[in-house]
Amino acid sequence: MTRWVRSTALLAGAVMIAGCSGTGAGDDRSARPSAADPAGGGLPAALTGQQPAWSDCPASGDAPAPDDSWQCADLKVPLDYAHPDGPTIDVALIRTTAREKDSRIGSLVFNFGGPGGSGVSMLPGFAPGYEALQQRYDLVSFDPRGVGASEGVRCRSDQKIGAAERVDLTPDDGPEERAFLADAADFAAGCEQGAGPLLAHLSTDNTARDMDLLRQVLGDEELHYFGVSYGTQLGGAYAHLFPKRVGRLVFDAVVDPSADGVTQAKNQARGFQRALDNYLKDRGEDPAEGSRAIADLLRRIDADPLPTGGERELTQTLATIGIVITLYSEQSWPALTEALEAAEEGDGAPLLALADMYNERDEAGRYSTQSHSQRAISCRDAKDRTTAEQARASLEEFRKISPVFGEFLGWDTAGWCHQWPVPGLQERSEVSAPGAAPILVIGNTGDPATPYEGAARMADGLGEDVGVLMTWKGEGHGAYGNGSSCVDDAVNGYLLDGRAPKDGTVCS
Repeated sequence: MTRWVRSTALLAGAVMIAGCSGTGAGDDRSARPSAADPAGGGLPAALTGQQPAWSDCPASGDAPAPDDSWQCADLKVPLDYAHPDGPTIDVALIRTTAREKDSRIGSLVFNFGGPGGSGVSMLPGFAPGYEALQQRYDLVSFDPRGVGASEGVRCRSDQKIGAAERVDLTPDDGPEERAFLADAADFAAGCEQGAGPLLAHLSTDNTARDMDLLRQVLGDEELHYFGVSYGTQLGGAYAHLFPKRVGRLVFDAVVDPSADGVTQAKNQARGFQRALDNYLKDRGEDPAEGSRAIADLLRRIDADPLPTGGERELTQTLATIGIVITLYSEQSWPALTEALEAAEEGDGAPLLALADMYNERDEAGRYSTQSHSQRAISCRDAKDRTTAEQARASLEEFRKISPVFGEFLGWDTAGWCHQWPVPGLQERSEVSAPGAAPILVIGNTGDPATPYEGAARMADGLGEDVGVLMTWKGEGHGAYGNGSSCVDDAVNGYLLDGRAPKDGTVCS
């Protein structure tokens, strides 16, 4: 999975307003629970019978603690599900309880994407958008293993992250390519040093197993779940492992489970180019001409980075990232216009500010570790290890798909998991869930990061009478809560009353 697949809440919202012991880092036994129970069940009573000590939530970094309607706790999960009696790690939880106690359905568990997004920090800020659901559900989220307060992975210091901004992620010659690969290898080595034995256990399947343990500890017979972006990949893994435990599941902004890493990168190149074309059409511009102008601007910045009014310069990489973040939400298109106009006039500050939002860099130069966790999880999941030679050979195809984003995403296939210290587990995501209850899968025709086509493939992959496809003809990353009463009413009706919409429903 490439770095662009990120959370709706994290990105659209930004523009709009540990140590453990266990098996060695190269051991992949965690991917192979016992033959008697391939889903990794049969957990000791000490885990399934634990009672989280819910209490007031602490502050997180510079963010204040949420109000007293929120409670936090830790859930102990096995480090290695092949050895459930072995070492454990803590998974951080957060919840707010249902308002209508007499008609309470159970818990509704959220994952907002990433991989690497912190549900503990994100759910309180976005809970107002789920007010209808909170009437009858406890709203629950968590930091997946390796994320945030759940043994969060850190691969680099803030100083090294800042220094790495100068590395050209679309190398044009031999020295730039060597620097690009050396930087990727250094990041991988930092993850191995920072995470140690944990790194081999940061798979999506293991997080799905953690969710099933969470379901048991919460006292629910079935899992009710709302997954966004990468959260749909996690939900698909859960449905595949635990089809008989599927309750009411919603997948929004859907990752294509049929695609390997390179195909996923091509999908995203199409998705971001499609969103950029829609932005240019909205401005009354010809998409082909507008894209050529932006690509030319990026080439000029590559040759001569722009000043920003401070010590930092706007590089081609940072400019590309600054453009990308604005395409996650139609509401942020005006910010893109302002930033592009400033860049054409020689001022890189607006695009740099947008890139800092994406990279979660604050004014003091501190970065979140979301991208560290994202890389650790995605590189454990995916077997793809594209070489620089293979990436170079594919660049022309990537450029044809997207003159603006293709080259970046093409090179990304080589750099993302370069010299990763643990092997990947899967060619593609396994999501087939025979016998599961219907799962609502929502595709947005204008989604840049998880293009619409992936939703149909997810619905098909889940299986006949399981995947229920609904289409929204809209813009931005995700559909629920983005202004469509058709989508919102269908999701609320399904989650609150169990009424899945008709397969093939279209909202415009």
